[in-house]
Amino acid sequence: MGLLYSSVIDAPIYEVFDWHTRSGAFTRLAPPWQPGRIVAEADSLKDGRAELGFPGGLRWVADHQPDGYDPPRRFVDAIGTDGLASLPLGLAVRWRHTHDFEELGDERTRVIDRVETPVPARALRSMFRYRHRQLADDIAAHRRAAATGLAPMTVAITGSSGLVGAQLSAFLSTGGHHVIRLVRHAATKPVERQWNPDDPDPDLLTGVDAVIHLAGESIAGRFTDEHRAAILDSRIGPTRRLAELIARSGPKLLISASAIGYYGYDRGDETLTEDSQRGDGFLADVVDEWEHATAPAEEGGARVVKVRTGIVQSPAGGTLRLLRPLFAAGLGGRLGSGRQWFSWIGIDDLIDVYHRALWDSALSGPVNAVAPDPLRNVDYTRVLAHVLHRPALLPVPPLGPKVLLGEQGARELALANQRVLPARLQQADHRFRRPDLEQTLRHLLGRG
Repeated sequence: MGLLYSSVIDAPIYEVFDWHTRSGAFTRLAPPWQPGRIVAEADSLKDGRAELGFPGGLRWVADHQPDGYDPPRRFVDAIGTDGLASLPLGLAVRWRHTHDFEELGDERTRVIDRVETPVPARALRSMFRYRHRQLADDIAAHRRAAATGLAPMTVAITGSSGLVGAQLSAFLSTGGHHVIRLVRHAATKPVERQWNPDDPDPDLLTGVDAVIHLAGESIAGRFTDEHRAAILDSRIGPTRRLAELIARSGPKLLISASAIGYYGYDRGDETLTEDSQRGDGFLADVVDEWEHATAPAEEGGARVVKVRTGIVQSPAGGTLRLLRPLFAAGLGGRLGSGRQWFSWIGIDDLIDVYHRALWDSALSGPVNAVAPDPLRNVDYTRVLAHVLHRPALLPVPPLGPKVLLGEQGARELALANQRVLPARLQQADHRFRRPDLEQTLRHLLGRG
C-alpha cells in the first residue's frame, strides 16, 4: 500500500524547493479531474495548513509537520482535522506524505514523493504523474523566461477567480512574480485591490508593471437579449476605462483576453491567421469592439497584446467539463455533421501564451491562442472517446444545441466552424507543451 514516485527536474534543488514554498503551488499541482477544490493553501511548509473541499461538505486538512521540515531537502504533511467537516476523512484515512529533494548536480534535482497510506498505489499514480509533469513544465517555462531577461514583476489581473485567471495567477506566483488580484468586492486580502469597472480608482494600478485583463461575462448560455447585453456590457466599457487608466498611470503592458469569435461563426475550410479579415455574427462584432477598446492604452505608449483564445480544454471548466461526463457514460458523439473545424488549446498552453506576452517584447496586437493542429468536430469527439475508452456513436443533432443555446447561440458557439492557426506564435518559434489533442486530454484527465 502507499506510493513511491520520483522524477528528475532540470533545475537546481533550491529552485525546485522554492517553487513549492510560493503561493499557487498547491493550485498548480491539483489534478483538474478530481472533485476536490482548494479552500486554503498552506502559508508555510514548516507548520502551515492546507485544506481541500469535497462534495457533501467534506474537508481534507493537510497539516505540515515541523519535525519533517529540512529545506531544501524535505517537507512533510499529514492528514489532520479541524472542525466537523474534516472528521470523516481525518478519522477514516491514514496519510503521511514526505516530499524529498535530492541534488544530482548539473542543475538537476530528483523529486521523490513517499506516501504512507492504505490507499493502493494504482489509485494514486495518475495524480502524481500529473503533479510531476506540471512541476517540470512550469519550472521549464519560468527558466526559459528568465533566460530572456524577465525579472520578477508586479502583475495586476482582472478575472483572477475564473478558470484561466486562477491558474494564471498561481503560475505567475510560483514563478516569483507579485500578483495583484483586481476584484469587484471589497478587498479582504493583501493581494487584492477593489476594482470598479465603471469608475476605477485613479490609484488602482500604482506600482503595477503589467495588467492582464480577463474579466467578462461568460458567453456560454442562451443568446437572449439580456445575455447578449451582458456579454457586450461586461467587456467594452470596462476594457476601455481600464485602458484609459493604464494610459494615465504608467503600466507599459496590457494583455487583454479576446476570442477567435473575431473570425465569424462559419469560415468553411479557410485557414485563419491574425491577418485574416473579421467575420460575421454577434460574437465577431463583440470581439471587434472589445479589441478596439484597448486603443487608449496603446495610444498612451503601452504595448498591447490581444489574446484571441480558442476552445480551452480543462475538465475544471468550459466545454470539456460539460462533455466529459457524457462521453464517460458512452453517450458522446459529434455535433451536427461533425465537419466543422474545432480550434482548441489546453489550459496550460494558454497560460504559457499569456506568460510569453509578458516577456516577449516583440509580441503585440492580436495573437491566436490555439493549438497548431485544429481538428474537425468528428475527430475531436473520436479522440476524447478514445482517451476515455468509450464509444462515440451517438451524434447530437443540430436541434439539441438550438434547444439549449437558441438559434444564434447554437450557430455561433456549438456549431461554429473556424480553422484557426497560431501564426504569430509559430513565427516566434513558440514551444507548445502539448500540441497534440490526445496528449493534452490524457494529461488533463489523468489517463497517462
